[in-house]
Amino acid sequence: MNTEEIFTSIGQSYSPLSIECLQELMAHSKLTTFKKGEVAVREGQYSKKAYLIVQGCARAYYLKDGKDISDWFTFENQFAAPIVSFFSDEPSPHYVEFVEESTVYEFSKDAMDYLSDKYHDFERFISKVVTETMLGLCQRLNSIQFNKAEDRYKQLLLIYPDITNRIPLTHIASYLGITLETLSRIRSVKVRI
Repeated sequence: MNTEEIFTSIGQSYSPLSIECLQELMAHSKLTTFKKGEVAVREGQYSKKAYLIVQGCARAYYLKDGKDISDWFTFENQFAAPIVSFFSDEPSPHYVEFVEESTVYEFSKDAMDYLSDKYHDFERFISKVVTETMLGLCQRLNSIQFNKAEDRYKQLLLIYPDITNRIPLTHIASYLGITLETLSRIRSVKVRI
């Protein structure tokens, strides 16, 4: 896919963008790549960059008592950003790491604000992106609070069927709020008829 096809597809996924808006969005984006394991943002850094993932995946994680805890995963046609730092003047509590070699479009917060002020369709687009992100976070929180570990894992597989082929199990376990041993036990249980 070329750049225009990618942005048109993303617009269709979230909210359609006018041709003029698409052209300016492309002009304000930069195609870049990240190596597997490359950290784009570190805890304590300020960052006003967001990334649209074309190919690859990323995760946000934080360190608690020296332990790496995954907070979210982002895959193709989704946005990754250090949410707290991006939307406020505070340092990021997270690290943002690319788990696979990734090709992304990079945007600045200034460019996104400019486009939101100029184009109502871009403002709607960003609203849909933020809403989807918030709903995903709420769903995850509810799942951790109210579902058993096995149900949390099944729900994750419904959302991302190939996640175990792309994300290390240690990261998946921490995301689900369980130990690696518990995840291994859940994965090894045979379906009984």
